[in-house]
Amino acid sequence: MARQVAPALLYGSLVAACAPAPRVAAVAPPPPPPPASATRETATRVAKIPLAPPIAVEVVKTRATSSQCPPEMVLVRGRTCVDRWEASLVVVDPDGGSRPWSPHVAPAGASVRAASSAAGTPQAYIDGASAARACRAAGKRLCTSNEWVTTCRGPDDTNYPYGAEHAAGFCNDDGRSRHPVADVTRRFGLDPARRWHENMQSPEINRLADTVEPSGHHARCTNDFGAFDMVGNLHEWVDDPDGTFRGGFYMDTRINGEGCLYATTAHGPDYRDYSTGFRCCQDPIARD
Repeated sequence: MARQVAPALLYGSLVAACAPAPRVAAVAPPPPPPPASATRETATRVAKIPLAPPIAVEVVKTRATSSQCPPEMVLVRGRTCVDRWEASLVVVDPDGGSRPWSPHVAPAGASVRAASSAAGTPQAYIDGASAARACRAAGKRLCTSNEWVTTCRGPDDTNYPYGAEHAAGFCNDDGRSRHPVADVTRRFGLDPARRWHENMQSPEINRLADTVEPSGHHARCTNDFGAFDMVGNLHEWVDDPDGTFRGGFYMDTRINGEGCLYATTAHGPDYRDYSTGFRCCQDPIARD
């Protein structure tokens, strides 16, 4: 199967929409965490952007958890425990404590582990290798492609979690009027020539309105297995040494396949941008 193109690169006429693309070079290694002064400067700049209004998150009714899986996971076909919600990150402190990691900043080598919870903002800006490490730190692993697709398609084996055809508003996949990378490039006076390169790492992108939404906000973006947001919101890394993320994101769920069949394979596992997220799987707990 030909390696697929990265959807974010299709905007701005850099790549033809239907042409397969060669594996691209990895972006520069993430910088170390910024000093406090830089953080304050970023916060001041971000404050000038019109942000998304507060979202009234629907109460997500989840099915009873199988005793073979942790409470934040669902059992799929008796073979795999899968996170209900797209993953966020927590920092593990030297004293054993933990605190949330910003979903708008790459982990940058920090000691983090994956978490899965309703109504939290899922982690973007993460590469596949870091996602795999975060899952392992939580006692889990990245899902295989087969596990991921099986969970997304649900018991009825449909192209979207909720059915055979795309339905507007069911998932966070209807896009926005202006591409957020172009928006941030213009608002902050960033180099337009770097729009689809360094500018895609800007932490301001997913702070804009109509971008990433809290996990489970789209209560209909699920199926009878009970995992949410597997189509849209953020791409999700799966276990592939060559690099694959699935499901599309809030701007597109069709360029590289329909819904649950969507797969981007243009990048290696060290790639990251504003659209890349993940969730974890694990084997069921054996019961006597």
